[in-house]
Amino acid sequence: MSERSLAIEEQAWETLEKSIIYYHEKPIGTIAALDPGIDAANYDQCFIRDFVSAALVFLIKGKADIVRFFLEETLKLQPKTTQLDCLKPSRGLMPASFKIGFANGQEYLKADFGDHAIGRVAPADAGLWWIILLRAYTISTESKEFASRGDFQEGIRLILELCLVTRFDMYPMVLVPDGASMIDRRLGLYGHPLDIQSLFYAALKASLELLTPIKENQAIIQAVRNRLDPLVKQLRENYWLDSGRLNVIYRFQVEEYGEEALNQFNIYSDSIPFYRLAKWLPEAGGYLAGNLGPSQLDCRFFSLGNLMAIVASLTDEQQSHKILNLIELRWSDLIGEMPMKLCYPALEDVEWRIVTGADPKNRPWSYHNGGSWPVLLWMLTAAAKKMDRGELAHHAIAIAERRLIEDNWPEYYDGPDGRLIGKEARKYQTWTIAGYLLAKELIANPSHLKLIAFDA
Repeated sequence: MSERSLAIEEQAWETLEKSIIYYHEKPIGTIAALDPGIDAANYDQCFIRDFVSAALVFLIKGKADIVRFFLEETLKLQPKTTQLDCLKPSRGLMPASFKIGFANGQEYLKADFGDHAIGRVAPADAGLWWIILLRAYTISTESKEFASRGDFQEGIRLILELCLVTRFDMYPMVLVPDGASMIDRRLGLYGHPLDIQSLFYAALKASLELLTPIKENQAIIQAVRNRLDPLVKQLRENYWLDSGRLNVIYRFQVEEYGEEALNQFNIYSDSIPFYRLAKWLPEAGGYLAGNLGPSQLDCRFFSLGNLMAIVASLTDEQQSHKILNLIELRWSDLIGEMPMKLCYPALEDVEWRIVTGADPKNRPWSYHNGGSWPVLLWMLTAAAKKMDRGELAHHAIAIAERRLIEDNWPEYYDGPDGRLIGKEARKYQTWTIAGYLLAKELIANPSHLKLIAFDA
């Protein structure tokens, strides 16, 4: 390792440790950002999805206590009773974030279930990440006793019930509103966005490892087993896009009725930019589409969903390699000057105004709308190492190292090539730092993949 890389890692570790927050004198998580020059807004809180990458780094470094306390305290925030009041969080929901408050001289945790968030959308991904992290803690500590506690078993069941029981649709995917995941602003992802489906699949797999065979768990365990096969079939077949699949979709018949319908979602080919897509999609590449629903096939490439699909073995071996082929062959589009694009391509012009509501933060090639997010380094590294394609991760990390420390670890980058620091990006963003450190740990010792990866 070069002296420069060592210096970058050292600064990253120092900053990550400064971001730790304490509750009753115990480490409980990390704040979102340490940027002293910008109004904190909600960046002084600990976000469940943000903390996962830091938690994995702490586990790798033998600092399991902070992860244990985080899992215990966030579990206490989960509502355990059924709510008919629309202004209260649903039973089983995990908060998007929390912060430490004070009342009568005592500390308490103040949770945000979306009731304070921009857009007022409850998080669909927080509970899924929580289950995935609980599995990682169990593997790291080589002990199942913690997750076998009655309160943790109940917590897992309640999260799964939100996904498996209470629903309006009859698809194996999870139906969620726009803004319910890492892409927490309107971007046309209502319905069945890929990012949530990949996390859902990973959480289902993790839950089968975590749930004990007690009477209270039997129904939910069977429900999980029943859901996995149709979920895999739906995503591998109907979300998948490659040259062969494009030709099938291009020739779809519409207005088909009945069980034998080939075009089950009644997708009109005129709604898909075939000529642009066929030119961009290389023969050796493929990927999972961003969304699928009635008359809708969102052909945008979403990195988190595709990378997590590889890590969780949601995609088969051939599909996983095709996703990595696409990243390699469209490197300038998806990686560019800073790994990597959260979404490609960006929504522009009239489409941007209609779909995003003219959201100025989601302007084209910024933030969620085609912005570049360094935190995705760890997911790219995990996917590449899992498929024995480590050279992709090495290259991406080298690109990131050229700028991250000089740019003070920003949240995201703007522009089609990721050359500009995000217009509203916070500096010293914790999950940017943790994502880099986790990528370096996975490169140095691929055995750490066991914390997050799943076998087929």
